[in-house]
Amino acid sequence: MSHLSPPPQKHKGEHKGHGLPRGSERGSSSRDKDRSASVSSSGPMPAGGKGNRTNYPQSAPQRAPNRLINEKSPYLLQHAYNPVDWYPWGQEAFDKAKKENKPIFLSVGYSTCHWCHMMEEESFQNEEIGRLLSEDFVSVKVDREERPDVDKVYMTFVQATSSGGGWPMSVWLTPGLQPFVGGTYFPPDDGLTRVGFRTVLLRIREQWKQNKNTLLENSQRVTTALLARSEISMGDRQLPPSAATMSSRCFQQLDEGYDEEYGGFAEAPKFPTPVILNFLFSYWLGHRLTQDGSRAQQMALHTLKMMANGGIRDHIGQGFHRYSTDRQWHIPHFEKMLYDQAQLAVAYSQAFQISGDEFYSDVAKGILQYVSRSLSHRSGGFYSAEDADSPPERGMRPKEGAFYVWTVKEVQQLLPEPVVGATEPLTAGQLLMKHYGLTEAGNISPSQDPKGELQGQNVLTVRYSLELTAARFGLEVETVQTLLETGLEKLLQARKHRPRPHLDSKMLAAWNGLMVSGYAVTGAVLGLEKLVSCATNGAKFLKRHMFDVASGRLMRTCYAGSGGTVEHSNPPCWGFLEDYAFVVRGLLDLYEASQESAWLEWALRLQDTQDRLFWDSQGGGYFCSEAELGAGLPLRLKDDQDGAEPSANSVSAHNLLRLHGFTGHKDWLDKCAGLLTAFSERMRRVPVALPEMVRALSAHQQTLKQIVICGSPQAKDTKALVQCVHSVYVPNKVLIVADGDPSSFLSRQLPFLSTLRRLEDRATAYVCENQACSLPVTEPCELRKLLLQ
Repeated sequence: MSHLSPPPQKHKGEHKGHGLPRGSERGSSSRDKDRSASVSSSGPMPAGGKGNRTNYPQSAPQRAPNRLINEKSPYLLQHAYNPVDWYPWGQEAFDKAKKENKPIFLSVGYSTCHWCHMMEEESFQNEEIGRLLSEDFVSVKVDREERPDVDKVYMTFVQATSSGGGWPMSVWLTPGLQPFVGGTYFPPDDGLTRVGFRTVLLRIREQWKQNKNTLLENSQRVTTALLARSEISMGDRQLPPSAATMSSRCFQQLDEGYDEEYGGFAEAPKFPTPVILNFLFSYWLGHRLTQDGSRAQQMALHTLKMMANGGIRDHIGQGFHRYSTDRQWHIPHFEKMLYDQAQLAVAYSQAFQISGDEFYSDVAKGILQYVSRSLSHRSGGFYSAEDADSPPERGMRPKEGAFYVWTVKEVQQLLPEPVVGATEPLTAGQLLMKHYGLTEAGNISPSQDPKGELQGQNVLTVRYSLELTAARFGLEVETVQTLLETGLEKLLQARKHRPRPHLDSKMLAAWNGLMVSGYAVTGAVLGLEKLVSCATNGAKFLKRHMFDVASGRLMRTCYAGSGGTVEHSNPPCWGFLEDYAFVVRGLLDLYEASQESAWLEWALRLQDTQDRLFWDSQGGGYFCSEAELGAGLPLRLKDDQDGAEPSANSVSAHNLLRLHGFTGHKDWLDKCAGLLTAFSERMRRVPVALPEMVRALSAHQQTLKQIVICGSPQAKDTKALVQCVHSVYVPNKVLIVADGDPSSFLSRQLPFLSTLRRLEDRATAYVCENQACSLPVTEPCELRKLLLQ
C-alpha cells in the first residue's frame, strides 16, 4: 500500500450518478478512484485485488528508445525507454492491429500520476511482460490530458462494466477500437486475492485465439448499450426544467452530505470541488433572506476556511494540493494541478467579495503567487502540474510528499532565534511549530503511513488562530503574525535546496483558459493591475502559440522547449470542447477586468468556431470532440458531470448567456436553452452531479444584468465605478464600458448604448435588465445599492 491510505472503492453509480461530485473525474491521482487490479469485460475474465506500492520508476536510458521518443508529451516520454513496442494513438497502430489481427492494449495515464509510475516500474519495464505486449498485442500509450476524448470513451466502458475506474487505465480493444476488457492498475504477479498483469495478458491472448468471435460479438453488444446509455438529447422536451426546483434539490443534496465540523462534502478523501462552492455562493445570493440562503453561504465560507488552514494548502510555497486523504484536510495527496489553482483563486476571491474578510483575499493572492513562481512559462503560458513524489535528497529514490514535509529538528535548526517578550522561553521555531501543529513524533498518523516512510515528519496545518497563539505566549497578534511570516519565508528558502518534484511542462489550452480567469477575476476583485496583466499575458500566449489563424481553431497542447521556447507536436493536437469553453470564459473575464474589447471580439469568434465544430444540431448541447478528430472511436460523448473541472457544457451555457448580454444575438440565447433542455434528464435525476449547470439554469431563467458605465476608460471616475462593480458579488451580469464612440465594437453590437448619456460630464452607470435601464448614478455608493437590490 502507499503511505497514503486509499479511499474505499466507489461504484460508478455512486461516483457519477448518486454521490456528490468528488473532483476525481479529471486530473486526479488514481488514488481517488479504484486502483485495484479490477478487470471489466464483455465476457468472462478474471477479477483482481490491490497492489503494493513500490518506489517511483526510473527510466533505463541504456536501452534503445521506442517510438515514443519522438513524442512531445512528458507522459509518453516517461515510457520511451520501456522494453515495449509502444505506439502513440494513431492510424499506424490501428492499421497494424488490423493487418496482424491482434488486439490493441490501450494504456492511459498522465505524467504526475503516482500509480501510473508504479505500473511502469513493475510491468512496463519488465522484459518478459514487454515481450508479451510487443508480440501478442499492439500496445498504445495515451496521455489523457492530450486526448481527453479517448480517455472519456474508454473510461465510460471501464466504469460501466466494473466497480470503478481510474488511472492508469488499461483497456483491451478490437482492431476496430471497440473495448472488450478493461481495468485500472494491475500488479505484475498473481497474489492470494488478485490476478497479476502477466496472467491477464496470457488469458486475453488465449481468449483472442480461441473465442475471438464471441469477444467481438460481446464487444459490439456492450458498445451498443453504452451508445444508448450515454445519449444526451432534447428528445421531445421543449423547455429546460424549473431552475427553482433544480436549485433547491441540489442544495438539499449538498446539505445532507455536508461535514459540519471540517467543511467539505465527504468523509475521506476530500476534494476542493470549486463547482460546488460556486453553486452555494449563487444559491445564497438568490435566497439571501432565507435560512437556506444563510446556510449555503456558511457552508461555502467554512469549507474554504478549513481548507486554507489545513495541510491541503501549502503554507510555505502556497497553492493547493490535489486532495486530502482525511476528513480534516490535514494530510494531502501532494500533487498540484493547474486547474485547481485557477478555480480556487476565483472561489477565494468571491469569498472575499461576499464576506469582506481579507483572510480569503490573502489566500487567493498566495495561490497566484505560487502559479507565477512555479507553473508559469516566460512567454505567459501556464504548465499543467507538479508531481507528488520527489527524492528526499539527491540520488535517493523519490517518495511522495518528500518536498513538503518537515521534522522538528529541521525547523529548530532553521529558526533558533529567541522570541523577545514571550511569557516563557521560546524560539521562533517553537512558536511556528506550536501554531502549525508540528510534533517530535510527527503529525502523520500510522494509518496514513503504513510503510513507515514518514515517521517523524510533519505537514504544516494551522492549529490555532493568531489570537490564541499570541495569548498562549503573552505576545501581540501583530508580533506573532510577523514572526510566523518570517519563519515561513526561511523554510521556503531552505526548501529551494531540496530536489523539486517533476514538473509537467505541457501547456493545455483549456487549463490556460481557466488560469486566465483566475488572474483576471482575482485582479479585478482586488483591484490589482499586475494580476490582470498576468491574465493578459496568458491570453496573448494562447493567441500566439495555441491558435491557428487560418482555420480559426485552437490547438489543445504546446510544450516548453529548451531555452524558453515553445514547441508543438506535428501534426498539431487540435482543441476539444473544453479548450474552447474555458478559453472563451477566460476571455470574457479578461474583457471585464481590462475593458480591452479585442478579447471580447476574439471570444465571439471562438464561440462561432465552437458552435460549428461541436454543436449537436439535432439533440442540442455540445459534443466533447470534433466528429473528424474522433473518427473511429465507438462513442461521441457529451460530458455530463461537473467534477474537478466543470463540464464544458456547463461553462458553455454560462458563456452563451454572457455573449448574448454583450451582443444581443438571440441565437446564443436559443442555443443556451437547447443545451439546458438536452441535459434536463441528467439534472432532474441527480442535480448535485451538475451544480455548475444548475447555476447556469438559474441564470437563464432569471434576468441578466447589463451594467453599463458611460465614461472614458482611463478616467478616475470611470475606474471608481468599474471597481465598485468588481467589489460586489453579482455573478449573473455583463460589465460594459461605453466610451461614447458609435463605431466601437460594442456600440455596433448593442445600439441602445448610444442612447445612454453621461450626467454633467461625469462617468455615469446604468443597470439594464430586459432592455430597460435604471436611473443613472454617478457615485460608487449609489451604484453599490443598485447592484445589491
